[in-house]
Amino acid sequence: MKKRPRGASLDQAVVDIRRREVGGLSGLSFARRLAASEGLVLRLDIYNKLKGHRGCVNTVGFNLGGDIVISGSDDRHVKLWDWQTGKVKLSFDSGHLSNVFQAKIMPYTDDRSIVTCAADGQARHAQILEGGQVQTMLLAKHRGRAHKLAIDPGSPHIVYTCGEDGLVQHLDLRSNTARELFTCREVYGTHVEVVHLNAIAIDPRNPNLFVIGGSDEYARVYDIRNYKWNGSHNFGRSANYFCPSHLIGEAHVGITGLAFSGQSELLVSYNDESIYLFTQEMGLGPDPLSASTKSVDSNSSEVTSPTAVNVDDNVTPQVYKGHRNCETVKGVGFFGPKCEYVVSGSDCGRIFIWKKKGGQLIRVMAADKHVVNCIEPHPHIPALASSGIENDIKIWTPKAIERATLPMKVEQLKPKARGWMYRISSPRELLLQLYSLERWGANAPEHGGETSSGLAAGQEELMELFFALSANGNGSPDGGGDPSGPLL
Repeated sequence: MKKRPRGASLDQAVVDIRRREVGGLSGLSFARRLAASEGLVLRLDIYNKLKGHRGCVNTVGFNLGGDIVISGSDDRHVKLWDWQTGKVKLSFDSGHLSNVFQAKIMPYTDDRSIVTCAADGQARHAQILEGGQVQTMLLAKHRGRAHKLAIDPGSPHIVYTCGEDGLVQHLDLRSNTARELFTCREVYGTHVEVVHLNAIAIDPRNPNLFVIGGSDEYARVYDIRNYKWNGSHNFGRSANYFCPSHLIGEAHVGITGLAFSGQSELLVSYNDESIYLFTQEMGLGPDPLSASTKSVDSNSSEVTSPTAVNVDDNVTPQVYKGHRNCETVKGVGFFGPKCEYVVSGSDCGRIFIWKKKGGQLIRVMAADKHVVNCIEPHPHIPALASSGIENDIKIWTPKAIERATLPMKVEQLKPKARGWMYRISSPRELLLQLYSLERWGANAPEHGGETSSGLAAGQEELMELFFALSANGNGSPDGGGDPSGPLL
């Protein structure tokens, strides 16, 4: 195939400018075409570094207007930044007992309503009051870590959470209530085990649909309209399952990241494997066992090797390769006004950017000395925010004069498999998990209206003393560990 000359994109930009001036191209269309330009992607460079956290940054994101970046860290604090100046607009204690894994600003709330989840299994709601005071409240609990939550893009009230206990919960901020929807379980085997969940996402085109993924090979899509709010119906059956055919029955893979595009395409990132893009017609339906050719021996827990479900190119998901996803729970996402690109972090400390169509790797950017976990696109302009094991957030804009080129050889770290999904990696986290399970088994307080962690004062003081002494331990799978020294 004939290669397009280097100046082709510049020539097209000139043509687009002329068309805009004579009325042949609307201003909005021109802006979108420009923002999707490969030339801008190849000129992405660090615009600013947001420094202020005292632990690795596990979550970053933009508000709906795009002028504020929100971040959460192992230091258990949430910060709101003016990303252009690098100044902190607001910083507050999240109320969590351990590493903050996700923080999101609720839409249409004047940036005053924030939801978080963390390694302590809690989902919390923070409200910014007049004068800058912040009030936090416990919304829901999981038995084990809660890595991700998802917010309805059209509602200031609706949140979904998932956790390593396999539980999916629906939260309503109007009543501060949590409803347990179902516990995710494996689809085959003599012992149906809980699927430890790492990721959840909502389809922006149809917010009734959400997808979850975790410690097995399937991404499961659910339709909340099928849920009976009187509890009379078992909602645990997925409306659709997604998995590459060669991974069906593979016991050593799991899902770390999920994202929907603006066209309802589903992006799935697997640990120690690749990233796959599915369209809706690639789903296996509500019964993946009958959709695949896998058979289960009722007298054994072993599953026979599956054959390909679909080998036709038309139903084969697009694959994105080159990065390394073994060490941490990494997200994945889209970039561009019409999701023209796929972005992911890597264990080698780089950001990888592929063309969505065709899967061509076009950009590799050094972004962290260790691991890049989070990459979030700006809602309106070609800019990115990234974070990882380091304590800062990096803002990327197309400010470079020269177009970047791919390195001749993309060097990758090849860490040893260490059971990243479920390892307890510090005394702080070990004690927290043990206490969380014990407390859950006892008479746990109700979800709604609680404004404290529910710990007795003496127990909390003991835990905090222990945590302070062990605060220099190693990190959790979502990040690099607690900051050194006691937390104030």
